[in-house]
Amino acid sequence: MMTNPTGRLTQGQFSFLPDLSDAEITLQIEYGLKKGYAWSVEYTDDPHPRNTYWEMFGMPMFDLQDAAGVLMEVKNCRKAFPSHYIRLMAFDSTRGVESIAMSFIVNRPKDEPGFMLERQEMQGRSLRYTTRGYGADKPEGKRY
Repeated sequence: MMTNPTGRLTQGQFSFLPDLSDAEITLQIEYGLKKGYAWSVEYTDDPHPRNTYWEMFGMPMFDLQDAAGVLMEVKNCRKAFPSHYIRLMAFDSTRGVESIAMSFIVNRPKDEPGFMLERQEMQGRSLRYTTRGYGADKPEGKRY
């Protein structure tokens, strides 16, 4: 049974939907700002499901109250890393801790090779499984 018919990376909200337009991204940013969330932009060329910490582009925008400023950072990141995965993260600090309230991908490489499931036979009848990205065989910066 195939659980992801699109074959695209599914991390964060809206992963199974078509890519959001800049206008739709702006609406999501405005929603988060109304809730008091602080936005940050992150990017990576290694989107392994266990790689939850991506590279941060600029500083988190704790004091920013304008969606246009956040979108400007997204566009600058797209210019700097056009073939990387880029995501927006919204932090909710109202509970006294930094917890992620929203996260969604705003840029993808043109070709997403996906992941393979590797099976390793262990002692006895034990099996160990791990996932590995097809793009991880190439050096950093040349994966997509």
